[in-house]
This record gives sequence, C-alpha cells and structure tokens, in this order.
Amino acid sequence: MEALDQITATLAVTMGLAWASGINLYATLLTLGFLANSGNIQLPPDLLVVANPLVMGAAAIMYCVEFVADKTPGVDTGWDTIHTFIRIPAGAMLAAGAVGDLNPAVEIAAALLGGSLAAGTHATKAGTRVLINTSPEPFSNWFASIGEDVAVVAGVWASINHPAAFLVALVLFVVLMIWLLPRIWLGVKKVFRFIGGWFRKDDPSTGINLPP
Repeated sequence: MEALDQITATLAVTMGLAWASGINLYATLLTLGFLANSGNIQLPPDLLVVANPLVMGAAAIMYCVEFVADKTPGVDTGWDTIHTFIRIPAGAMLAAGAVGDLNPAVEIAAALLGGSLAAGTHATKAGTRVLINTSPEPFSNWFASIGEDVAVVAGVWASINHPAAFLVALVLFVVLMIWLLPRIWLGVKKVFRFIGGWFRKDDPSTGINLPP
C-alpha cells in the first residue's frame, strides 16, 4: 500500500507540473519554489534548483511580464506563440526532474509524457485565447487569465497534497481536452481565414475592390 501511495504521489507531481507548465510556466515555478522553501514539499535533487532565490526572482519577473501580456487582447496570442518553444520543453524537463533518482528509462518516459501533456494544455490555452480575442471587450481576457493563474497554483498544490484526487481531475481534464481541441482548431482556422480575407480584399494585386 505504501508503494502504491508513493507511485501515486510521484505520478501526480510529475504530471501536475507538466500540466501547469503548459498554462503558465512562471506561476508553476514560483508555486513550486514557494512550497519548497516553506517546507511543504521535499523536492527531488533534480528540481532543487527551482527553490533557488535567483531562479525564483527570474520567474517572478517573467510572471509579472506575463501577467500584463496575458491580459492584453492580441498580445496574449503573440506571447503564447513565443512560449510554444518554452512551455513544452520546460514541462518535459520538470516532469523528468520530478521522478527523482530513478533509472534513465523512467526519466525519458516522464519527459515524453510530460512534454505531450504540456503541449496539450498549451495548445488548449493558446487556441482558446485566439477565440476569446474575437470578443470586442477585454474583460474576457482578464477573467480567463486570472482563472488560469488560480488553476495553476491550485493544481500544483493539489498534485502535492491530494495526489489521488488530482489524478482523477487530470484524467477528466485530458478527456475534455481531447474533445475540445478539434473544435478549438476549427474555430481558430475560421478566425485566421476571416483575417486572411481582409488582407486579400485590400490587396491591389487581386484586382478586386470590395466595399468595407
């Protein structure tokens, strides 16, 4: 029973960090560092660096930048695009580091699963933001961004303190994500097709003069 509890705890933290990284990497690092420095979690050796004040300071600065960028329509999509190359590798690295001193095969498996989960959550967030940006008011961006930050902090905390419950919630999230992603992708394609239509309409080379 104790071995099962340990496996559940390790799996919850591994997947929890990957899931949260795909949404907001800097909030994830700050939460993890705070919990480690306050004695609420004993980090594996490969993750001890996130509790370093220098790392936490850099994460805090980037979180402040993201806090503003993530609530600005249009800017949030550009920010998400750039972070495609940051959140996914970071999620894989955190997942690999969370398994502790196990054999390399386990670490590689954790990195692959963590990277895939981070990619899924990142795609869901980024695609949803593109659709939200079609709204003429900025409040939906603020609500979505604040909700994501709260979910990340709560998710990391739950993955550490209530691993079994978190894993159940994560499975439900993954099922929902699999159902949502094709629909989000169709919506995103419609948005970009609409934007592309405006550019084609204004292009003199097309020889078409459509009314505004």
